[in-house]
Amino acid sequence: MSDDGLWTRARRAAHAEIARTAMELFLEQGFENTTIDQIVAAAGISRRSFFRYFGTKEDVVLGDLAGEGAKVQEALEAVPLDVPPWEAIEEAFWRVAEQAPGDEVMRKEAEMLYGTPSLRARSIEKHLQWQELMVPNIQRRLEAGGGEARPPAADAIVASAIACLDVAGQAWLREPGSDLRELYRRAARAAGA
Repeated sequence: MSDDGLWTRARRAAHAEIARTAMELFLEQGFENTTIDQIVAAAGISRRSFFRYFGTKEDVVLGDLAGEGAKVQEALEAVPLDVPPWEAIEEAFWRVAEQAPGDEVMRKEAEMLYGTPSLRARSIEKHLQWQELMVPNIQRRLEAGGGEARPPAADAIVASAIACLDVAGQAWLREPGSDLRELYRRAARAAGA
């Protein structure tokens, strides 16, 4: 095995360990009440090492959100092109959601995300990255289905679907025991899906 492979695996493991430690602190103390100094102390690293892996404290929480966009894109590509855009997006969202942590962890993370303005702002930024990844597929679906395929149709559908997912997530937090997928469907119907 090459040194590059070992170095990459070691870096990935360190990144995951720092993120896990930070998330434990965030969930225990709250995002805004947790300092980088507390994270580095708990992880046994220097501040410099922390910033080698994460640009900001928000990146610890949202770093995977950009990666989730790539997973959604991959899941969307796996849905046959004859499936209409809104249905294809929903299928892609839920293929990825099946890999998510359990409801309890997801709920705590969502509470932190929706309750912290800096995290909310950064999550919107990450969702714009999702949009860029998903729009080409939706454009192809529109063209194949004979629907409105001129700009900005695909962008509007993807942006609306992501907004519906966000609204459903907020409703899911307010309604313990609710079904996130059903909330998404209701939001999508309200948006004209």
